[in-house]
Amino acid sequence: MIQGFDPRTGQSVGEPVAETSDAAVDAIVAEAVAALPVWAGSARRADALEAVADALDARVGELVAIADAETALGVERLTGEVARTTGQLRLFADVVREGGYHDAVVSPAAGAAPSIGRVNRAIGPVAVFAASNFPFAFSVAGGDTASALAAGCPVVVKAHEGHPRTSELTASLVSAALAAAGAPAGTFALVHGVQAGPRLLRHPLIAAAGFTGSTTGGLALARICAERPLPIPFFGELGSVNPVVVLPGAAFATPGGIATGYAASLTLGAGQFCTNPGLLFAPEDVGLLTAIGEAVSASSGGPMLSERIFAAYQTAVAEAEAHPGVTRLAAGQPGEGPWGATPHVFKTTLKEFAADLPVLSRERFGPAGLVVTYDSLEDLALVLGALPGNLVGTFQVDTGSAEDVEAARQVIPVLERIAGRVVCNGWPTGVAVVAAQQHGGPYPATTDAHFTSVGTAAIWRWLIPVAYQNFPPELLPPAFS
Repeated sequence: MIQGFDPRTGQSVGEPVAETSDAAVDAIVAEAVAALPVWAGSARRADALEAVADALDARVGELVAIADAETALGVERLTGEVARTTGQLRLFADVVREGGYHDAVVSPAAGAAPSIGRVNRAIGPVAVFAASNFPFAFSVAGGDTASALAAGCPVVVKAHEGHPRTSELTASLVSAALAAAGAPAGTFALVHGVQAGPRLLRHPLIAAAGFTGSTTGGLALARICAERPLPIPFFGELGSVNPVVVLPGAAFATPGGIATGYAASLTLGAGQFCTNPGLLFAPEDVGLLTAIGEAVSASSGGPMLSERIFAAYQTAVAEAEAHPGVTRLAAGQPGEGPWGATPHVFKTTLKEFAADLPVLSRERFGPAGLVVTYDSLEDLALVLGALPGNLVGTFQVDTGSAEDVEAARQVIPVLERIAGRVVCNGWPTGVAVVAAQQHGGPYPATTDAHFTSVGTAAIWRWLIPVAYQNFPPELLPPAFS
């Protein structure tokens, strides 16, 4: 049985949810396979996605109350997350109606070259692994599910153990809305339990998988996908420290604003975002470190999502404190409850950081940051370029300073190589769900930097091209008509 817990108290909440048996997983996948040709060819996919969005909006109060009891993320944050989730569903409904993702490309016969037409088709039934830190937007009805359904793929979601009742209610609303909109049985299903995940990935009829979570967990699942008799693509978002570079002019001109923005981004959601700024590179001797220390000291933490996540955070903080090249800059106030996280910011020099880069550049999931001081932009660029891949790279620049603008020109190409999204004079937290979004990056941020898990381009993960050569018109797929 899967039991939910209230992070504010550590006490169980609600009735436990039964784990899904191996036989049930197999039956669910078989039903998804049967649904594939009908759902992929349905002219009502857009209507069905909008029906799901309407069903979730109609029960937002109940969904938020249950999710808050299981995650302690707060009513305001969770209400906004439901809106983001339903917005994603409607956005993908628009994508389906526009149809550009499956536009046929035709090369007529010319000389010795045959006639060829190419079109994209749904890859097949997709396994989606829900995230702990976004019980709606990256969970049962989140972006992976919405984009896969839009592509014409049936979806089987592996619920996260941290919010089982939220997952159950969401799944029931999704299933009912899809059925009412004419989707075939098997278009969507939910499974629970640690063993259900590997069973799902190993099923020979699952065609692809999407995951948001830890690097360790993601790599274990990616290995399963790669070691199958017939490997399948695994699109995983695994971890990121999202480096922020403060250029000298900006540090001198607005130290207070930068410090306040950094502390807010670092501690947002108790630091439980894949986009929190885990690393900040700052010039020496300009007063910015003092301002950062004051801002973090004035900040407060919050309850973390689970005892396991809290324990991992405590271990990460202890490792940073024990590192000989690292010193504490400041600590904030602890969050409420037994899993309440205390914000921490540490500091080191660029030389010390470079000497132990694999350790000091690790993600510390929670409100902990490391400030790295530099005195040379050339040295900074070399070290920055050696970082593992990230979702976001950010730089703070004084655009009124010619020297700072020129410094930015040195930093931007480095950030472009190590991150999927580059932010100027902002912060990495906050991911807009728009067509141009790229929420992915080089490993270990994601397993495939070609793709995004947020925005309309997410649909391309679940489509594969097929070329049709020398086909008479009556045998071509409908997309060519």
